[in-house]
Amino acid sequence: MNSQGINQVMTSTHIDQVAQALLGARREHRCVDAQPFATALENAEQAYAVQAIVAQSLGWQEPGAAYWKSGGPSREATLTHARLPAAGVWNSPAHAGDWPFTWRGIEAEIALRLGQGVDAAQAARLDYAGAAALVEAMAVSIEIVDSRWQQYVQAPALLKLADLQAHGALVLGAWRDYAARDWASQRCVVQIGAQTFERRGTHALGDPAHGLVAWLRHATRDGARVEAGTVVTTGTWVGILDASAGDLVTAAFDGVGEASVQL
Repeated sequence: MNSQGINQVMTSTHIDQVAQALLGARREHRCVDAQPFATALENAEQAYAVQAIVAQSLGWQEPGAAYWKSGGPSREATLTHARLPAAGVWNSPAHAGDWPFTWRGIEAEIALRLGQGVDAAQAARLDYAGAAALVEAMAVSIEIVDSRWQQYVQAPALLKLADLQAHGALVLGAWRDYAARDWASQRCVVQIGAQTFERRGTHALGDPAHGLVAWLRHATRDGARVEAGTVVTTGTWVGILDASAGDLVTAAFDGVGEASVQL
């Protein structure tokens, strides 16, 4: 075997090792130490390969409309994406019950729903206006951030991406017709127990629709198709806020709506 073949085998082995660690953590409802895998993944494509192995192993890849998260810290950054398991997507008002969280971080977001399907050829031609025109509805969403890594936010970025970018569950408020807004002045209020947090115009990309082109090109790569009715939640307006079991969490966006979850 030549050096290229050896490297491919080693890469495949590392991807599978990370996937198996995450599968074990999910099946046993625990966190694992990220340190032994700190340098196992070399790039985002390998992290997405781990996502795919975990999703296939756990039966998450159902046909039809799907749920995604997509976002990044700025317009200059490379955005990251993860298809979410449908069992952890709940309509507001939601009750988390005995859902096996290891940690509970709160992100207040805007979710967008596509009115028509998109294939790879269509996605390749899209610009911002074309992508935004595909959106039929929007809703307030609450992402409950969680991790299968003991280090949580200190885990290496690629390991977090492999772990669905630290996703726990998603709560969706009532849908309303999508329309562009003055997002720069958009007010968001989050209530966690007795604490209140208010933000205005704080979406990292300035506009929840800004990342749609990058997301759709990712989601349709390798000949895949995004179906009508697919939902993507588009990134936090409040960073990550700490919550605990027993807290009632509410997120409200003026003119858009609200969502709530009892943890």
